[in-house]
Amino acid sequence: MATGWAGDGAVQDQIDATVKDAIERARSRLGTGPGRADCEECGESIPDARRKAVPGVRLCLACQVARDEEEAGQAGYNRRGSKDSQLR
Repeated sequence: MATGWAGDGAVQDQIDATVKDAIERARSRLGTGPGRADCEECGESIPDARRKAVPGVRLCLACQVARDEEEAGQAGYNRRGSKDSQLR
């Protein structure tokens, strides 16, 4: 029976689900394999230190920064964790 009130631990469940989603999203973006010697965007050589530090690297640092900034602008708004959505 719905009472109109959230059950015990409902807020923590929302927080846990949000964190789990973020972890899964980050893991899905991790590269695997040997990676590339040259950037697939601009063709510049990828330094050995970067290739050792980032498994499966495909982009040079400059191209990766540009891609990250582009994707950050496309990030969605998480209403599940929004206090306003809980008040309505």
